[in-house]
Amino acid sequence: MSAFKEGDPTTLSRLYGRSQGKPLRAAQQELVDKLLPQIAVPAEGPVTAETLFGFDRPLHFEIGFGGGEHMAYRADMLPDHGFIGAEPFLNGVAQALTHVRDGGLANIRIHHGDALDALTRVPDGALTMLYLLHPDPWPKNKHAKRRMMNDGPVRMFADKLKPGGEFRFGTDHPVYLRHALMVMRRFTDVFEWVVEDRHSWENRPSGWCETRYEHKARNTYGHEVWYFRFRRK
Repeated sequence: MSAFKEGDPTTLSRLYGRSQGKPLRAAQQELVDKLLPQIAVPAEGPVTAETLFGFDRPLHFEIGFGGGEHMAYRADMLPDHGFIGAEPFLNGVAQALTHVRDGGLANIRIHHGDALDALTRVPDGALTMLYLLHPDPWPKNKHAKRRMMNDGPVRMFADKLKPGGEFRFGTDHPVYLRHALMVMRRFTDVFEWVVEDRHSWENRPSGWCETRYEHKARNTYGHEVWYFRFRRK
């Protein structure tokens, strides 16, 4: 596929990046083999609270959950809500499964693969919260189409969130930050930026935990981190 093909993640029909890193430990592999099938998002059909959890409840969706720290934190905080996490990186899935097991988190379902494959099957207006935290910035201009913060995905985010639902976005990459805010300016008809002053985006909001990736970005690389909340109109 040409790197210069027009489009965005909703039209490229290709998942970029690694699918696996170092080999899983035996205990991790056992979780992938035994626990993941029990809590996996079905491969087909609507993705709803009823199909995943048996009854209606507020539904959250996290795109690219990394090691699952944030998803597990939120699921533990809100046991009456349902959480869907999507992650293509197998090692991250294995780490998230460890959180699910150790925390006894029965309100999490995992999609191992492209988040948009699962998100597409969520009915419009079904989500209470949607999270995109520290996505791959694809910093080269020719790779900008691979960024999840693009018009196609953001339009889908708006469709899937219920009125008053919230989209949370975080990054430590200044190029991605500028690109994301440029994209969001095109969606002021459907999203309201929840902001008061610069404190709003320079400090982690309540209920938003620090992930391992964020800690490394700030403390190992000395990066600034920015936090954004957008409410569905």
